[in-house]
Amino acid sequence: MDVIPLRTLLIALAVLLVFAAFFSLAETSMMAVNRYRLRHRAKRGVRGAKLAVALLAQTDKLLGVILLGNTLVAAGAATLTAVITKRLFGEGELALGLGTVAISFALLVFSEITPKVVGAAHADTLAPLTSYVLTPMLRVATPIVWFVNLFVQGLLRILRLQPSSQVELALSQEEIRSVVLEGHYFRGKHRALLANLFDLETITVDDVMTPRNHIEGIDLVARPAFLEQQLVTSYHTQVPVYDGSMDNIVGTIHLKQVLRLQQAGELDAEHLRAIVRKPYFVPAGTPLLTQLHQFQTDRQRLGLVVDEYGELQGLVTLGDILEEIVGEFATPGPGGADTFQRAADGSVIVDGMSSLRTLNRKLGTAFPLEGPKTLSGLIVEKLGEIPDAGVSFTLEGQAVEILQVQDRAVKVVRMLPPVGRTAPPALQSTGEQASSIS
Repeated sequence: MDVIPLRTLLIALAVLLVFAAFFSLAETSMMAVNRYRLRHRAKRGVRGAKLAVALLAQTDKLLGVILLGNTLVAAGAATLTAVITKRLFGEGELALGLGTVAISFALLVFSEITPKVVGAAHADTLAPLTSYVLTPMLRVATPIVWFVNLFVQGLLRILRLQPSSQVELALSQEEIRSVVLEGHYFRGKHRALLANLFDLETITVDDVMTPRNHIEGIDLVARPAFLEQQLVTSYHTQVPVYDGSMDNIVGTIHLKQVLRLQQAGELDAEHLRAIVRKPYFVPAGTPLLTQLHQFQTDRQRLGLVVDEYGELQGLVTLGDILEEIVGEFATPGPGGADTFQRAADGSVIVDGMSSLRTLNRKLGTAFPLEGPKTLSGLIVEKLGEIPDAGVSFTLEGQAVEILQVQDRAVKVVRMLPPVGRTAPPALQSTGEQASSIS
């Protein structure tokens, strides 16, 4: 190389450093690219994305050609550095040492760290671009890569390491949930909707059902006048029907059918029995996702929740499940359990039968969801007895005061300020004595 001008050698060294930078950038961007987004772009017909998908389908060959190019470039750069050092400083050990340090520094900064940082930061953009260069290189270097891979595969067998032939792209449910909640793909209501869908596996019908003592039903043994009053004032379009007590459920009845009987003057127990639908029972503890599928399969909208002994525990509707996904979209009936009142002093008056999940979601409290499902149940469990009205204590970090106890249950509770971790905007005091919030 003595006849080659020094300037030419320096230009050749710079070119080799650029090639080394390209291989480093290509390796990082191809490994860091979002493969789901890449596949989507490939399906839309983007040529670079198609090439990148094809390259990633044969990762061993892809890495082989990248590392082959990188190794050849590094070896060439080291050789040129030795020649340039000899031209400038002679063959002394100090000169060779300085040359080694200089080329190592140049490779590290300009051909390794910097391009890899850039490749990782812009992988989705750079991976399709680098594929235009890597694809023909792979075709040309296939025999060499195949020969090298023979030794690689042999070494892996000796080490008893057999990597999967395909990169596992499937995500677990928790990983997908993290993508939804922590990523930037979904915002606002879309994010909440998807997160709620994942929760359907962990939430059961017990969490959303109307408890037994709050079920509005029709007693067939009641007087016709009372039956008419119940049906006329019913807030629901479909209600359970029982014979004497809730332990003897006959079925359910749709109020639009009752209107026909009323118009014909036949609104009595005998004619009501003729239009009663067979009861649809749901086992307690059924996950909401499973029950949603069952409602769809059985073409039902209302189910009666029973425990392992067949005892009625509550009532769940299709609307209850849908509200867990999209949020509340129906106005609660009179005396509904999920009605709150915020007073001017910042305290919140809550129905004792409010579900703990609803309180946590609306008021920012941190009540445990394992065990009792209602505020009344949690209070009784913590105290070990039914408290008297006027008793104040701290419940899971929240100061509460019992206002009313009735029928062996806590009916009304006052939550003393501050309420929860954060108060939702809808519950901020308006300066009035009290404002109702549902």
